[in-house]
Amino acid sequence: QVQLVESGGGLVQSGGSLRLSCAASGNIFNINAMGWYRQAPGEQRELVATITSGGSTNYADSVKGRFTISRDNAKNTVYLQMNSLAPEDTAVYYCNAKKYVYAYWGQGTQVTVSS
Repeated sequence: QVQLVESGGGLVQSGGSLRLSCAASGNIFNINAMGWYRQAPGEQRELVATITSGGSTNYADSVKGRFTISRDNAKNTVYLQMNSLAPEDTAVYYCNAKKYVYAYWGQGTQVTVSS
Protein backbone atom coordinates (compact mmCIF):
# COMPACT_ATOMS: atom_id res chain seq x y z
CA GLN A 1 0.00 0.00 0.00
CA VAL A 2 1.07 3.57 -0.72
CA GLN A 3 -0.07 6.53 1.30
CA LEU A 4 -0.05 10.05 -0.14
CA VAL A 5 -0.26 13.04 2.17
CA GLU A 6 -0.87 16.44 0.60
CA SER A 7 -0.27 19.86 2.07
CA GLY A 8 0.06 23.48 1.02
CA GLY A 9 -3.44 24.29 -0.17
CA GLY A 10 -5.26 27.36 0.97
CA LEU A 11 -6.60 30.75 0.01
CA VAL A 12 -4.59 33.11 -2.15
CA GLN A 13 -5.32 36.28 -4.07
CA SER A 14 -5.30 36.42 -7.84
CA GLY A 15 -1.73 36.71 -9.08
CA GLY A 16 -0.31 35.03 -6.01
CA SER A 17 1.53 31.77 -5.54
CA LEU A 18 1.17 28.51 -3.66
CA ARG A 19 3.36 25.45 -3.34
CA LEU A 20 1.70 22.07 -2.91
CA SER A 21 3.53 19.09 -1.45
CA CYS A 22 2.76 15.38 -1.64
CA ALA A 23 4.72 12.97 0.53
CA ALA A 24 4.58 9.27 -0.33
CA SER A 25 5.03 6.57 2.27
CA GLY A 26 4.49 2.86 2.67
CA ASN A 27 5.47 0.51 -0.14
CA ILE A 28 6.93 3.16 -2.44
CA PHE A 29 9.27 0.86 -4.35
CA ASN A 30 8.64 0.78 -8.12
CA ILE A 31 6.48 3.89 -8.29
CA ASN A 32 6.77 4.89 -11.95
CA ALA A 33 5.23 8.33 -11.97
CA MET A 34 3.54 10.90 -9.80
CA GLY A 35 1.35 13.81 -10.66
CA TRP A 36 -1.26 16.35 -9.77
CA TYR A 37 -4.88 16.44 -10.87
CA ARG A 38 -7.61 18.90 -10.00
CA GLN A 39 -11.38 18.97 -9.90
CA ALA A 40 -13.44 22.14 -9.85
CA PRO A 41 -17.12 22.18 -8.83
CA GLY A 42 -19.25 20.67 -11.58
CA GLU A 43 -16.19 19.64 -13.57
CA GLN A 44 -14.44 16.35 -14.23
CA ARG A 45 -11.09 15.63 -12.66
CA GLU A 46 -8.36 16.77 -15.03
CA LEU A 47 -4.63 16.36 -15.37
CA VAL A 48 -2.52 19.26 -14.16
CA ALA A 49 1.04 17.91 -14.32
CA THR A 50 2.95 14.64 -14.12
CA ILE A 51 6.55 13.64 -13.60
CA THR A 52 8.03 10.21 -14.29
CA SER A 53 10.77 8.42 -12.42
CA GLY A 54 13.10 9.52 -15.21
CA GLY A 55 12.21 13.18 -14.77
CA SER A 56 10.00 13.65 -17.81
CA THR A 57 7.22 16.17 -17.21
CA ASN A 58 3.85 16.87 -18.78
CA TYR A 59 1.54 19.83 -18.21
CA ALA A 60 -1.97 20.81 -19.08
CA ASP A 61 -2.02 23.66 -21.58
CA SER A 62 -3.86 25.86 -19.11
CA VAL A 63 -0.98 25.79 -16.61
CA LYS A 64 2.08 25.78 -18.86
CA GLY A 65 4.44 28.57 -17.94
CA ARG A 66 2.76 29.10 -14.58
CA PHE A 67 3.02 25.76 -12.75
CA THR A 68 6.10 23.64 -12.19
CA ILE A 69 6.16 20.05 -10.98
CA SER A 70 9.27 18.75 -9.26
CA ARG A 71 10.38 15.93 -7.00
CA ASP A 72 12.73 15.21 -4.14
CA ASN A 73 13.55 11.52 -4.22
CA ALA A 74 15.34 11.63 -0.88
CA LYS A 75 12.12 12.80 0.77
CA ASN A 76 9.77 10.77 -1.46
CA THR A 77 7.95 13.99 -2.16
CA VAL A 78 6.56 15.69 -5.24
CA TYR A 79 5.81 19.41 -5.41
CA LEU A 80 3.64 21.68 -7.48
CA GLN A 81 4.75 25.30 -7.58
CA MET A 82 1.83 27.42 -8.73
CA ASN A 83 2.46 31.00 -9.81
CA SER A 84 0.25 33.69 -11.33
CA LEU A 85 -2.82 32.04 -9.90
CA ALA A 86 -6.22 33.00 -11.23
CA PRO A 87 -9.75 32.31 -9.97
CA GLU A 88 -10.17 29.62 -12.64
CA ASP A 89 -7.44 27.64 -10.85
CA THR A 90 -9.77 27.18 -7.89
CA ALA A 91 -10.25 23.45 -7.38
CA VAL A 92 -9.46 20.49 -5.17
CA TYR A 93 -5.98 19.31 -6.10
CA TYR A 94 -5.20 15.60 -5.84
CA CYS A 95 -1.83 13.89 -5.73
CA ASN A 96 -1.48 10.69 -7.74
CA ALA A 97 1.08 7.90 -7.85
CA LYS A 98 1.27 5.01 -10.30
CA LYS A 99 2.87 1.68 -9.59
CA TYR A 100 2.46 -0.73 -12.49
CA VAL A 101 -1.30 -1.43 -12.72
CA TYR A 102 -2.00 0.29 -9.42
CA ALA A 103 -2.94 3.90 -8.85
CA TYR A 104 -2.99 5.73 -5.55
CA TRP A 105 -4.63 9.01 -4.64
CA GLY A 106 -4.25 11.55 -1.91
CA GLN A 107 -7.19 12.99 -0.03
CA GLY A 108 -7.13 16.25 -1.97
CA THR A 109 -6.29 19.77 -0.87
CA GLN A 110 -8.43 22.81 -1.58
CA VAL A 111 -6.94 25.70 -3.51
CA THR A 112 -9.05 28.84 -3.64
CA VAL A 113 -8.00 31.89 -5.64
CA SER A 114 -9.90 35.04 -4.85
CA SER A 115 -10.38 37.92 -7.27
